[in-house]
Amino acid sequence: ICGNDYSPGDQGADEHSGVLNGGDEADRHMGCLWLGSGVSFLTCAVFWLFSGRERIGGLLQVEPKYMLAGGVIGAFITYTVIKSMGLGPARAALLIVVSQILVAYGIEVLGLFGVAKAGFQWRKAIGAAVAVAGIIIFRWES
Repeated sequence: ICGNDYSPGDQGADEHSGVLNGGDEADRHMGCLWLGSGVSFLTCAVFWLFSGRERIGGLLQVEPKYMLAGGVIGAFITYTVIKSMGLGPARAALLIVVSQILVAYGIEVLGLFGVAKAGFQWRKAIGAAVAVAGIIIFRWES
């Protein structure tokens, strides 16, 4: 399903079976996404059953509610990491790390997600700007 052994002109029997029978690249990526999500869900469900945790209904009593979005946010991060690999490993790693630093500093300065609010510091902002400049210089092709 997720391999690259297909011809761009191959089509499945119908629009829904294109992933299994060739299909176009977008269908193939969507199939990989669903396959990965399903495997992840089943793995988590098995670990949940054998971990001795409370009933799954207890998840609905989590406070604050935005903590339930962690899985969706994690899936988004995983997707963006996979897509960034098209830039090459060095560029992708640089972009991922700098993005994480920028977002973490923003969360810290704004006091989001229950994190203690920290004051803005020019030193950290300049460091982030230097990191962004590093990305630009690294991407610069002569």
